[in-house]
Parts: sequence; C-alpha cells; structure tokens
Amino acid sequence: MIKVLRAGFYSTIQDFGRYGYQEFGVPFSGVMDRKAAAFANSLVGNYEDEAVLEMTMLGASLQFSVNTHIAFSGAQMDAKLNDVEIMNNSLIAISPGDILNFGKLKWGFRCYLAVLGGFKTETVMKSKSMCSNITKASRLLKNDELAINASPLENQNRYSRIRYDESYINSSNLEVYVGPEFENLTDAQQKKLLSIRFTISNNNSRMGYQLNENFQNNLEAIITGPVIPGTVQLTPSGKLIVLMRDCQTTGGYPRVLQLSETAINSLSQKYTGQAISFKLSK
Repeated sequence: MIKVLRAGFYSTIQDFGRYGYQEFGVPFSGVMDRKAAAFANSLVGNYEDEAVLEMTMLGASLQFSVNTHIAFSGAQMDAKLNDVEIMNNSLIAISPGDILNFGKLKWGFRCYLAVLGGFKTETVMKSKSMCSNITKASRLLKNDELAINASPLENQNRYSRIRYDESYINSSNLEVYVGPEFENLTDAQQKKLLSIRFTISNNNSRMGYQLNENFQNNLEAIITGPVIPGTVQLTPSGKLIVLMRDCQTTGGYPRVLQLSETAINSLSQKYTGQAISFKLSK
C-alpha cells in the first residue's frame, strides 16, 4: 500500500487511456505526457503503458508500506526520499515506512511516478485513467490508499544506462499538421498562424489549452465533426483552443491544425504565460 499524505495540486492515476468508447462520448483520457510516463515505467521494468501517478504543478507526499522500486520522469519537483534529495530518471529502491515527497516545481509542469508492478486501482472501460463522471474518483485526496500489483524484486538489476532526451519539455516550437479546415483560411492567415508567438492563458487543463492572442476568424462554424487530443480549434471569438487528453469527442469549431504526439507531450509540460509557436511538419 501507498498512503497519500498530501495529494498535491492535481494528482491522478493515468495509463495510456481508454479506447473504443468515443462513440458514446467518452474521452480518451490517459497521461498528458506519454514520453515521460513511458520512460518512468521502463526504468522499473513495467510495460510502457502501465498506470502511473501524474502530478501537476505541485507534487504529492507518499508513505510506502512495502518493499518496491520506483522511478519518476517529466517535470522536476524537488523530490526527496526521507528528506534526502533524489533525481529524476533513476531507479530507486523503497522500503516500508519510506516517505517520498515532491516539493517546489523547478521546471516542466507534470511529473510521472511509476511503481514496480503498477498501481492496482479501479479499472473502467479497460483503463485505470481517472476522469470526472467516468471513474468513482477524479483525483487523489489526502489519506487515500493506493494498492500496487505484486512483482518480484530480484529481476531489478541494471547493466546499462539509457540517455534520455528531455529537451522537448522546454521546447517552445510545437510540430503540427494541417487540420481539415486549414485550407479554408486565406494564404495570409495560414502564414500568420504559423508565425505568431502565442502564450498560454490561465484557462488550461487536461481538457484543453486556450491561447491568449486573438486570431482573425471569418470562417463559418462547421457541422459537428470528430476531434482528438492535439486538435487546434479556432473559436468564433478568434481564440485558439488546443484540445488535450480529456477533450470532448466532437466539436463544431474549425479544426485548423493538429499537434503531433511529441507536441502534445511538450505542451502538457507548459503552464500559464509560457510562449509557444506552431511549426508545420514537412
């Protein structure tokens, strides 16, 4: 068991999401930054898509009651084990009674904690991803207890090092593809869309990131069509919204761009006021 001593700002259990239920209006959900989550899982020997603890902006404080191994990746949150500093992207042995604390955010925005064997939490529609109105709990709370799957420790010897590229976390250039309604923009609008430095508004969440700057919109609303994480919608007010993992499954705003998977990972590590720009994939 792992006891939650402090839940942090917004902490949830997430895997790689639930698929096959979008026709019923169920969002994909899942980890916002798949690269960080997959790497943390790989370090402890889990499958890459095993459920992890996703912590946003301010991390959790956890007390362990079992022997296990952990790893965490993504944002740096001044992590300490029993008040001793520990590093991202490392395999760490845990003993009963150990307290893991994530403190002040140094850079990035979301951190991912993987535990050997994975978390043994509620599964709904083939996924452990917490989501409002889908799972019983939409986030972790103080004094919650998290069970983990039993897994032998004897196979945790490591004989090599992996170089992990974290540059995407701080990159401000997001790779995009043209969206279904991109060609409805004028040539001048297309060029402007790909040259503006946008900033992230305080209206950002797991559902979507709204950008501050206005972009001229003379497009008609579209018949409701499918949207997915990474879809960039142009609203009637001229605001751009980048849909994220908990987004709706359909929408009526023009879909002018589509973020690549790497760009979604990168954007998920950004917060209010940070600048981004769109770079069209060749």
